[in-house]
Amino acid sequence: MKKYDLLTIIGMFGGSILVSIAIVVAGSLTGAKIFFSVSSVITVVGGLIASLLVNFKIIELKKTVSSIKSIFFIDEQDMEKIVEQFVELSNLARREGLLSLDNQLEEIEDPFIKKGILLTVDGLEAEVIKEILNAEILAIEEEQKIGKKVVEKAGEMAPAWGMIGTLIGLILMLQNLNDPATLGPSMALALITTFYGAILANLFFIPMSGKIANRTDNEVYIKQIMIEGILGVQSGQNPKLLRDKLDVFVNKEKKKTKEDADASSAVNEEVAYE
Repeated sequence: MKKYDLLTIIGMFGGSILVSIAIVVAGSLTGAKIFFSVSSVITVVGGLIASLLVNFKIIELKKTVSSIKSIFFIDEQDMEKIVEQFVELSNLARREGLLSLDNQLEEIEDPFIKKGILLTVDGLEAEVIKEILNAEILAIEEEQKIGKKVVEKAGEMAPAWGMIGTLIGLILMLQNLNDPATLGPSMALALITTFYGAILANLFFIPMSGKIANRTDNEVYIKQIMIEGILGVQSGQNPKLLRDKLDVFVNKEKKKTKEDADASSAVNEEVAYE
């Protein structure tokens, strides 16, 4: 079941609000208008997009969109339910044989588990099943790695484009050295692009790449648990031993999930209190 990842949303939105408040407090609402420059946005965002188009293939950029979307949602897996499912499948396989699992495929919701059980019903050896499922995990890792690499590269390039915009502004400012009254406002305008580049990199792109990496590690870990369950069913392992084995992995995942949930709840309570 998917739900919104409030920490990501609050972090990005809250960071933007705090920076905006700091600008207004340091100056004034009227003075804050200088921080909004269409030419600076065009320079930083337009230049960044152009650089990414040069650096990556279009298929890689499309995959990145999917990776970015994933950080705003939490795909919760009921691991206790999954363990129970493996125990039931193991019981059935020991009583009636592996071919009896074919009748249970429609009841299996997770496509990864379903594929593993289907391979088991087809009579493949444990090593072959493990190799096929690990290849699928590798494909997931590679796809997410592409998304992380693109976002990470955007985090590197954004400040550089901010600096390019600043250089453009300084060059234009030097043309008006004869009018000292314009030097201050012109310098401020020239520095805005550096400000935009730094905000994009440090509030958005770099943290996003880190979250993509964390999500990938978590997804791979869960699928490794599923592989252990599938192989346990395939080998005819005792259901009680299989449950104990999977619980070792699940308890570790539950502990991590609980820590994340507690952190998220603390943030939500603080926001509600305010």
